[in-house]
Amino acid sequence: METISYPLTVVYCGNCSLPIEYCEYHPDHDKCKAWLEKNLPDEFEKISIGDKPEEEGTEKKKQQKRGGKGIIKARSKKESGPKQVFLSRAPRGKKKSVTVVTGLSSFDIDLKVAAKFFGTKFACGSSVTGEDEIVIQGDVKDELFDVIPEKWPDIDEDSIEDLGDLKR
Repeated sequence: METISYPLTVVYCGNCSLPIEYCEYHPDHDKCKAWLEKNLPDEFEKISIGDKPEEEGTEKKKQQKRGGKGIIKARSKKESGPKQVFLSRAPRGKKKSVTVVTGLSSFDIDLKVAAKFFGTKFACGSSVTGEDEIVIQGDVKDELFDVIPEKWPDIDEDSIEDLGDLKR
């Protein structure tokens, strides 16, 4: 039996940042093995001794496909047409309204950064509400036609479209 000395030192994987004993539960287990073999060969031999060789004729063990943060999702980019930014105004209550900006992510703009910029520029609340939607409190649609091309030069005024008033 192996004696344990205190305090314990835990070795973490450089690929998944989990303790190396738990790398087998990460979706990119093969990358973890490669990192471990390259950087910590002694630990790799200890871990790989416990691995069972696969018997011929049996299928490889299926990894879990559902669940929380362990699954790595690839971001799919929608290239279904020309890149455009859409501006619209939606009513909020009786006399108030919000401005909705969509399409900024097609120009590879971080929506959280853009929402923070709009909030500070117009001194109002601004938040990311959908996959590609920013809601700015107040009617600032007319100012956005000048502000967006000034902040992001790759968006010209021709690629900004006004959708008018929408019902939310």
